[in-house]
Amino acid sequence: MTEFVQVSTTIDTESGAQAIATALVERRLAACAQVSGPVRSVYHWQGAVERADEWLCTAKTRDALFPQVESAIRELHSYACPEIIAVPIIDGSEAYFKWLDEQLG
Repeated sequence: MTEFVQVSTTIDTESGAQAIATALVERRLAACAQVSGPVRSVYHWQGAVERADEWLCTAKTRDALFPQVESAIRELHSYACPEIIAVPIIDGSEAYFKWLDEQLG
């Protein structure tokens, strides 16, 4: 197990996802972030099954920075209840982990 996590969120516009990715990297809360999409989401919301095209933002950071990452995403996000999920990175390239460590605040 490493000290690093991958944090993901989805949002309704590519520009919103790009804004989150850019802010996280500029603030050194994430070493890097990818934006992909659109992805098709199906979910329950307010008693109905909804479908939406969304953009996925995935960021690599330290577990200890998650509270700040979550706060930044909430600040920039348009949803009342955004997906903000951290998944542990259990293993990987030592060289990549060294680079991640050097990039984070």
